[in-house]
Amino acid sequence: MSAYQDQYPIATMCRVLGVSTSGYYAWRKRGPSRRSQQNAVLVERITVIHEQSRGTYGAPRIHAELKAEGVNVGHNRVARLMRQAGLEGVSRRKGRKTTTRDEKADPAPDLVEREFTADSPDELWIADITYIPTQAGFVYLAVVVDAFSRRVVGWALAGLLGQSWCWRH
Repeated sequence: MSAYQDQYPIATMCRVLGVSTSGYYAWRKRGPSRRSQQNAVLVERITVIHEQSRGTYGAPRIHAELKAEGVNVGHNRVARLMRQAGLEGVSRRKGRKTTTRDEKADPAPDLVEREFTADSPDELWIADITYIPTQAGFVYLAVVVDAFSRRVVGWALAGLLGQSWCWRH
């Protein structure tokens, strides 16, 4: 409301937003909460640990470091504060490119217009494909799901050597 007080009266904005005028002014005078003060201290410590790791530590390692120092804080809180501070760790894993799009090809038409619900069984089936890394290489999995019941209608699994298994109920 402070940003708009030169355009609209505070009392009018409070009425429109359903806030009491006295409550708004009391909130403005009030200092930061204990939780936000603790978060500020925690963000400083997280930043120091992140810098000491040369920007490589992510939330799990920073959480472990804080725990070793005796700081009792949850993993999700560390992850949220890191996100808010714009800090992230480095992942050494390489993303694998599994498909190459043909730029000349027309994309497949969206026959269901992104509406993935059905009023009765066997009216609409949804399919997806993914890959699963294993020690022997990738295994590719294709699954077909009935949009009405959300049950798997069938699936196929194929490895690098072309062996495949299929099941349908």
